[in-house]
Amino acid sequence: MEFRKETDRKKIKEFLDLVENHKVELRHFKNPVLVWTNFDGVCHYTFWEEETLLRFGFTNVDGWDYEEDLLFCPDWVAEDEDDDDFDDDEDDEELITFCETIPK
Repeated sequence: MEFRKETDRKKIKEFLDLVENHKVELRHFKNPVLVWTNFDGVCHYTFWEEETLLRFGFTNVDGWDYEEDLLFCPDWVAEDEDDDDFDDDEDDEELITFCETIPK
């Protein structure tokens, strides 16, 4: 499992509002970091203090405290880092249509 992280406080608040996890209090963190991974349509996540995460290394994260269905998570959580938000087939069809309209 490959974990990802988010340090933007606004995005973290958006995440907590959507998953409605009232157990997490951001005021207990000086610099909170949301760490998550997705597996079988479920988001597994936890929160770290940024200083602790830097000290022990992000690559050493191997667990989570909470689980939530991806349907209740923000879109940016479900996206893959390699996902460019476009459909290759649709772009190819538009290109073919454009090329056919060019006079020869």
